[in-house]
Amino acid sequence: MNDLHTDTQALLNVTPANAQQHAGATRRLALQSALGVGYAAAALPLMAQTAVKTSAQGLTTGEVTIDVKGFKMPAYRSAPAGPGPWPVVLVISEIFGVHEYIADVTRRLAHMGYLAIAPELFVRQGDPSLYGEVAKLQAEVISKVPDAQVMADLDATVAWAESQGGQTSRLAITGFCWGGRITWLYAAHQVKVKAGVAWYGRLSGEATSNTPSHPMDQVQKLNAPVLGLYGGADTGISQDSVQRMKQALAGGSKAAQAANIVVYPDAPHAFHADYRPSYRQGPAEDGWKRLQAWLQQYL
Repeated sequence: MNDLHTDTQALLNVTPANAQQHAGATRRLALQSALGVGYAAAALPLMAQTAVKTSAQGLTTGEVTIDVKGFKMPAYRSAPAGPGPWPVVLVISEIFGVHEYIADVTRRLAHMGYLAIAPELFVRQGDPSLYGEVAKLQAEVISKVPDAQVMADLDATVAWAESQGGQTSRLAITGFCWGGRITWLYAAHQVKVKAGVAWYGRLSGEATSNTPSHPMDQVQKLNAPVLGLYGGADTGISQDSVQRMKQALAGGSKAAQAANIVVYPDAPHAFHADYRPSYRQGPAEDGWKRLQAWLQQYL
């Protein structure tokens, strides 16, 4: 299954009439600082209100630019106010890019004492906030993003974090759906990673030129233990693939053998996404507690 299938619960809501007003650099964030509220063009079908709204008080937050061999990649970062150094957590978005939910995740992590950075990894291929159809977004943007490009962008993000006082010797990564898959892959790519937390990330799939391998193929290369958080009622990620991943991890690298996968039996895909109807408070809160403990253990 692909990320299109697992995210079809949330359809983008953009019209030609409202798309143009969000043009420019700041349109990449669904939370616009000028508005100070809610979701812009990238907003998906929402619950009555989001379950979590994290204050920026006591934090340094906002959009930054990261140089990737001359390309200026936008990112949203949150950190405790002050000089640091702070352990670093990379936050990898769903296919919908860095909007308010992802920005809020960085603030939650910053209040825990981390420099949390969410880079815009699709920006070369397109702007997810301008798409009104998930299938079109998948075909025209997401499918054209090479894993190799993502790994290089994340390497540049780590270098930027170090230049800003981030303690990259204490580096972790967490991601959601598309970003969950990337979490597994980056833990196998970057030797500095000490811990990963993958929220319902795809584990296997067809090999393509842009996605030549998948997490199940990388268990021998894992540099850090990954905590996988999955829903037993996820129609896009089969329990068979989850069980096969568990077996693969048991025979993988030393870090792979320290990994753990937790399945919430009745939870659907995107159970942590508190702006979507898929949100399940119990599994979301338990998963977040497990994330905190995992980072504390390995960082």
